[in-house]
Amino acid sequence: MGRGLDQTPAEFAESLRRAGLARGFVVNDPEARALRVSHPLLEGVAHALRQRPLGFADHEAVFLAVAPRTGALFGAFVHSTVRGQAQGGVRRWRYPAVEEFLRDGLRLSQGMSRKSALAGLWWGGGKGVIACCEPEAPEDDPVFRATLYEEYGAFVTSLRGCFLAAEDVGTTPADVARMFSRSRFVTCVPPELGGRGNPSPATALGVVSAMEAALAFLGRGGLAGKRVAVQGCGQVGRALVARLLERGVGSLVAADPDARACQALSAAHPGAPLEVRIVPRDDRSILAEPCDVLAPCALGGVLDAKSIPGLRTELVCGSANNQLACEERDDRALAEAGITWVPDPLCNRMGIVYCGSEPWGLVPDDPDVLRHLDPAWSGSIPAMTQRVLARARDEGVPPGQAACALADEALREPHPLLGHRGRRIIAGLVADRWAASGREGAC
Repeated sequence: MGRGLDQTPAEFAESLRRAGLARGFVVNDPEARALRVSHPLLEGVAHALRQRPLGFADHEAVFLAVAPRTGALFGAFVHSTVRGQAQGGVRRWRYPAVEEFLRDGLRLSQGMSRKSALAGLWWGGGKGVIACCEPEAPEDDPVFRATLYEEYGAFVTSLRGCFLAAEDVGTTPADVARMFSRSRFVTCVPPELGGRGNPSPATALGVVSAMEAALAFLGRGGLAGKRVAVQGCGQVGRALVARLLERGVGSLVAADPDARACQALSAAHPGAPLEVRIVPRDDRSILAEPCDVLAPCALGGVLDAKSIPGLRTELVCGSANNQLACEERDDRALAEAGITWVPDPLCNRMGIVYCGSEPWGLVPDDPDVLRHLDPAWSGSIPAMTQRVLARARDEGVPPGQAACALADEALREPHPLLGHRGRRIIAGLVADRWAASGREGAC
């Protein structure tokens, strides 16, 4: 799948350094209907992106950089800017190969486009990805982290606003503040700096709202008395457990490899009908837990040909992005197994809703945010959940296919004032030789 994509991110970053490159891009040129690369070294990447499995056909651009001080490999993936400039979280992860780094960014950025479109937001879809390349990178060291995220903030600034960064897996509110110190193109900014802060509680509320709507659609009543299994005890997982306990669920089981996160969750709810399991990394046994609702709230790709046959639930609804390992195959497999899946772009929108309004100012109990939880509004999470499930039933298609069809219809509608501005920014970066301007060592 393209030359050199089996390299580790560290090896790839070193190949860029040897060529005297600090930055590079692959851009989809709509007029030429071809991919443009900033340097011949990236032709291998472009070749891979042309292949259907990596799904670059409808993306606008991928920007890459090697951080001058930490040596990390940075990516900014821009899927669509038709409805507005691309916005998405910054994921920090250790990738075994550049192929996985690219695939994660491409899938997540496309998911952000669909999420914003289904939410009726005038934002496009993008994603930031950080791969730490040093084998012993002290990622928990505050000085290293501060440097890393300041460098990523400078990288975002260099992109002139075609991509706005936010929080995601591996990136904390403190990290967001560091990015914000180097770029104004950042959301989920801490309240003391004028933003809304951590979006995780809002995201959890949206997932609960989707669960309730799906249960009602299935004729199963509400969450009271139900058994729910939660994969992941991170920020959203912990907030989700708290909201579910407020709804009176009968029992909860949650699992995570992070012992500290599990211990904190248990300590927060003494006496609650909650079991928290510390599991080995890559242990996915929680997916086979007998339950009324399964909530994947960790990394994506957990619903696949291996895990789906072992599911013992009627409903899957969680906050993780890109839950299906293979979009078409696994969407269909869940439906054929009689399991209702609420597509993640449909139910986990509240993070982008919560923080996406920051540039327009903050309103207490913001009605433009709260309406996304209100069943009376036709565009809300509960209303759209029932609409998608009804469309899937009526058309005889899986829910993911129904949701994608609705999202892709909306993605063709340009922003009423700023349609395609993102494309013009990208064109300006290409014309001004953005990649060459980074050779002095600054992101």
